[in-house]
Amino acid sequence: MGLHVIDEAKRCLNCKKPRCQEGCPIHTPIPVMIQMLLQGEMPEAAEMVFANNPLSVICSLVCDHEKQCEGHCVKGIKGEPVHISSIENYISDTCFDRMKLEQLPKNGKRIAVVGAGPAGITIAILMACRGYKVTIFEVKEKIGGIMRYGIPEFRLPKSILDRYYVKMKELGILFRPNFALGGSTGVEDLLRDGYHAVFIGTGTWRPYQLHIPGETFGNVHYGINYLNNPDVYDLGERVLVIGAGNAAMDVARTAIRKGSRHVTVYSITEIPAASPKEVEYAKLDGVEFEYLQTAIEIRDEGAIICDVEWTEDGKLVKKEETARLVPADSIIISISQGPQDRIVNRDKELQVDDRGLLKTDANGETTMPGIFASGDVVTGAKTVVEAVKYSKMIADAMDEYVKTHYE
Repeated sequence: MGLHVIDEAKRCLNCKKPRCQEGCPIHTPIPVMIQMLLQGEMPEAAEMVFANNPLSVICSLVCDHEKQCEGHCVKGIKGEPVHISSIENYISDTCFDRMKLEQLPKNGKRIAVVGAGPAGITIAILMACRGYKVTIFEVKEKIGGIMRYGIPEFRLPKSILDRYYVKMKELGILFRPNFALGGSTGVEDLLRDGYHAVFIGTGTWRPYQLHIPGETFGNVHYGINYLNNPDVYDLGERVLVIGAGNAAMDVARTAIRKGSRHVTVYSITEIPAASPKEVEYAKLDGVEFEYLQTAIEIRDEGAIICDVEWTEDGKLVKKEETARLVPADSIIISISQGPQDRIVNRDKELQVDDRGLLKTDANGETTMPGIFASGDVVTGAKTVVEAVKYSKMIADAMDEYVKTHYE
């Protein structure tokens, strides 16, 4: 691995106008990182990358590099791009545990972070480094959010998230697991207890439905629920996956690994919504694909599948005359997900849009003063790196808010 990384690093042209850096949503200083590695300054490179992206270890594994940094590499125009993700992962992973993060002196201010997913972890680390006393409230038992309970182990080892937990404890961040804000405790209770600002990053855990007959039957499951804990499911040998995004690829590949012999993904488009790399891996694992098809009914013995077509104005038309029964032991619906509504049901000042996503201004502040939000609960289901990108901006806004109102 080390030799491969050095070989890849030496292939970097150190471009004066680095297209790779422009292609990265968080603008990681990639050429500088690579040159520091080659000059024997790997710990310093790791600190620089972490300062720019606190989730660099994770993003180096789960980002869609083909569309981002590597997809913009100039060497990829006529050949293979530099394998930037491997270089970043080697640097970040090797140095993470021994990295000493600088913290400003404690400023006596409290910050509450609701949700320990990508956005929440980023905010917690950034605010702790700025001297705030940070408490994270998380509905599940461990940190990670979608990274732990929605990305399979073979793509993102859970041990990495455990290492983040240790690092966050070193920063003095407090963690309250199994705590669902919006039940007995609301956002107003946090403000009343002296938190100077609150960040909401609760993600999107409510699966979208197809709204077809039979969707409540016992042979039907939702993708986000299945990925949460696949070991408790007995899917059988023949599985149909309705949906073709990256999460659907994770579902299909996990089902294969858990023993299902025949797994078929149904896509309503000719090209799946998932990244080409994830589709290739799914096919390599043995997943089969059917295009321009979807389910219109679920029965005990399988699903009724029909062809679909798209009109010139972009509307989906189901060709029900082509409907036929496809036998299956289990059907998994994986067509994205939306936010839970327990917090907004309790704190009425928090306004949402027609999709149930929290409304925020340009600085990430919600319609409730001092309450900020980012991540999937604001943008809908997106990527880890996008959650980090917006959370960095919001950390600045929260810091400014507290200084303006409490100093």
